[in-house]
Amino acid sequence: MRARNLSLVAEPVVRIPDAKVALSTASVYPESTATAFEIAARLGYDGVEVMVWTDPVSQDIEALRRLSDYHEVPILAVHAPCLLITQRVWSTDPWVKLQRAQAAAEKLGASTVVVHPPFRWQRQYARDFVSGIWRMANETDVRFAVENMYPWRYRDREMLAYAPDWDVTKEDYRHFTIDLSHTATSRTDTLAMVDRMGDRLGHVHLADGKGSAKDEHLVPGRGDQPCAELLEHLAGSGFDGHVVIEVNTRRAMSAAEREADLAEALAFTRLHLASANAPSQGGLPGTAGPGRS
Repeated sequence: MRARNLSLVAEPVVRIPDAKVALSTASVYPESTATAFEIAARLGYDGVEVMVWTDPVSQDIEALRRLSDYHEVPILAVHAPCLLITQRVWSTDPWVKLQRAQAAAEKLGASTVVVHPPFRWQRQYARDFVSGIWRMANETDVRFAVENMYPWRYRDREMLAYAPDWDVTKEDYRHFTIDLSHTATSRTDTLAMVDRMGDRLGHVHLADGKGSAKDEHLVPGRGDQPCAELLEHLAGSGFDGHVVIEVNTRRAMSAAEREADLAEALAFTRLHLASANAPSQGGLPGTAGPGRS
């Protein structure tokens, strides 16, 4: 008996998005930038985000290029030196810092520069920040992704340390970075903030938090932030930026414990980015969505 010629079209079980998962070099502190490249290569991260800080290697473009080439780990983003401890790194002029971050990103093949809004006491910088970021963004293909921050709290007192605002969605920027440890610290509705960012969300700092006054940067899944929900949304929304693991491993009792935390964070991220759902329509679950009240 002649067998039937059946033509079957297999549907994919999961849909893997284009977003790459990177390791922030800040995630290995107090270990070095070089250690971050080693761990990223060993665990199978897609790349790294370089936090430019007091480690001389993080400030040295040629040293970073050699690390990237040796470990075969691309540099996907550069975090400009915006922290209190980096006030004198790459100049004391904040615009020079951003210019050098842009030059580093271009030379290293990174697509994104992450930048914090100014401190409130940087008055002239804060006054010109929004227009200045637009001017720089118009001069390069590198994305300047401005990161959400949080109010500083001490006991019952709150200090607004950033200008124009810690909630960057109140200003007009071309690209945003969402940091889920910062949304926890600011006690912000994370998914509503992501919804406000819309298609200007260009970069993600994935971490967790429990709403403490401290910026906790917990391993995803160990706090109360909607890390899984956000990743599943990104998987179906056409997100073309990077997801960067930026967690605090300072309390790790050994190198093995630190590496286990970073392996857990990577596994969590890949699991929830692997989505079988069709591309999402409209807003995120639990939010109004674009154009709705």
